Amino acid sequence: MGVRRTSPYARLFAIPGARAFCLSGAVARLPMSMMSLGIVLALNHVYDNWTVAGTMSAVYILAVALVTPFFARLFDRFGQRRIGGTALGVQAVSMLAFAFAVMAHVTIPVLFVLAVLMGCTQFSFGALVRTRWAYALRSSSQADLLNAAYALEAAIDELVFILGPILTAFLATTVSPVSQLFIPTLACVAGGSVFFSLKETQPPVLEIVEVSSSDIADPDVQAAIGDAAKVSPSAPSAHSRIGGLLCAMHGRHTKSVLSYPGIAALFVVFVVFNMSFTAFDVSVTALMKDRGVERFLGIQLAMVACGSCIGAVIFGSRRLSRSNWSLLVRFLCLLTVGDVVLRLTMDNFVVLGVFEVFAGLCVSPLFTIGNLIVKANVPARSLTEGLSWLTTAGSVGTSFGSTLAGALLDVAGPHQAMMLPWITTLCSIPLALLGWGLARRAQGVESGSGRPAGS
Repeated sequence: MGVRRTSPYARLFAIPGARAFCLSGAVARLPMSMMSLGIVLALNHVYDNWTVAGTMSAVYILAVALVTPFFARLFDRFGQRRIGGTALGVQAVSMLAFAFAVMAHVTIPVLFVLAVLMGCTQFSFGALVRTRWAYALRSSSQADLLNAAYALEAAIDELVFILGPILTAFLATTVSPVSQLFIPTLACVAGGSVFFSLKETQPPVLEIVEVSSSDIADPDVQAAIGDAAKVSPSAPSAHSRIGGLLCAMHGRHTKSVLSYPGIAALFVVFVVFNMSFTAFDVSVTALMKDRGVERFLGIQLAMVACGSCIGAVIFGSRRLSRSNWSLLVRFLCLLTVGDVVLRLTMDNFVVLGVFEVFAGLCVSPLFTIGNLIVKANVPARSLTEGLSWLTTAGSVGTSFGSTLAGALLDVAGPHQAMMLPWITTLCSIPLALLGWGLARRAQGVESGSGRPAGS
């Protein structure tokens, strides 16, 4: 009789504290899928202006994108619990201020200022959760579960983006036109409070202590030099090696996350291919509105997210036999083919929905692979910041995608706008190849210098 293999997801939730930080982090992430649409629905109802509503939503998203890496660096440097309580309180106050301002029908310029301020208080709970997974799975016996953990988080992101818009539309149409602005506040406060209270799973703050070098004439330094010469006469002096080590440590302390091999290219890849998602959403929305079937829009758009959830579960249960960069390129190629098929089938909504599920299978794996690349190339002390840069890239990409698709819709219509998803995804492939080449080159240099190379 064969030995029954335990599911990687069962092994993940068997880790003490994992279930609590995973679930609380999922609840705290609801604002990322509710606030943007909530702003559009609330402002269109209260101010009766689609242009202002869409522009304010885009401004809010860009503000979030700009400050996400800054907050992530604070979390890395001072700890999640120490920064989280204050940041969460400021975030809640700014969200409530914006919601009450909409209810009070304040002037548009004031509302724009409040939207920017609200965006500047947001931070990425997804990056914080993924950092905790990396810490929880730090032992060599559990390192193989990191792929499953990041795939699980990608699936949770998709579930959030399925449930968030549905809940937002329901609240706006049945409860109050601004009620969907208050629920995200409640979710982030409730989930965030529980998340930051979990001290056992919080990653420690990794600090580098700067040590001043001793004078070359110091007796202890001279003794160390003599001992080193006895062991290896041709080796560099102890003083020079110690000084070089301190310089290297100081350099790593101030090094930007984007300067690590391939990370800047990965950021650009995520900006470009994320443009495809909102371009698709805007194009399908316009097409279904033209056909008079917009009441089914939520179901139609949810098909991609459903496929992405399935893809996350499947991908997370597999052991990776290829390099992360190789997998990234392969899945981008598959998504490009999927986007081409979506363009060809867009006039039949049933067939379109079926192929949306198939195309969606590639989405969560792409985000999972991106997170794994960051984990492999960025030191633990900067991991939250590195993961947050991908969140920022996604936000910037979705903003650009909706803007380009909207402009193309005005001049050419939905069939031409639906070309954008496969074009943007196709453009991300050579960028991924560039990042892969840079990473391999840096890996070769590290290996040649005798240092351990990253994955």
